[in-house]
Amino acid sequence: MSASSVASPPQAATDDCVVLRCVSWDTYERLLADDEERRIPRMTYDQGVLELVTSSTPHEEDARVIEHLVYIVAAIMGVPIRSVGATTFRRRDLKRGFEPDASFYIQSEERIRGKREVDLTIDPPPDVVLEMEMSRSTINKMQPFAGMGIPEVWRCDGRRVTILIRDGDAYQESSASAALPTLTREALGRFLAESRTMLSPAWFQAVSEWARSQRVTND
Repeated sequence: MSASSVASPPQAATDDCVVLRCVSWDTYERLLADDEERRIPRMTYDQGVLELVTSSTPHEEDARVIEHLVYIVAAIMGVPIRSVGATTFRRRDLKRGFEPDASFYIQSEERIRGKREVDLTIDPPPDVVLEMEMSRSTINKMQPFAGMGIPEVWRCDGRRVTILIRDGDAYQESSASAALPTLTREALGRFLAESRTMLSPAWFQAVSEWARSQRVTND
């Protein structure tokens, strides 16, 4: 079966993005505390710059598709994972914080197993974070990701999924995930594209059958 890393175009919608400068860390934390159950807007804080993003429908749909894909593949491959979604990850000492579109503990799952709260000053960061890019961001998200030790970032603009693996203080593109090697950029792009044309039961079945075939090949 052929695979492509380029998905069909998303619907004509972009995220709403507001950037505030010279915002103190204390102000950022107060905004977070004001509504702990808030999902919108998502906040990214990078050393005084605060970005607020209100997600579009294509943004959320594509993020959930990728999240479902990870669940299915990990389950069939027998890999324990822990999804922590759009958890707010922040470090006062670095003056950085972010809320990913999805995040997973895979290699480090055992280290946080059973923990209800993750403290990045003592716990590892998630092994994979997903960053949807439906609008132009003022903040270079890779800097806070690298600064907070995120090993792997998936970036999706609605057309292309890029896998980036941390190498020192920078990230290098990769053809496959380090955390879940079965998932390549081609597979991510292919199943993202197919999710827009297939009914959901058929899509889940197709992903499951593909993952089983990969497990047989790897065994």
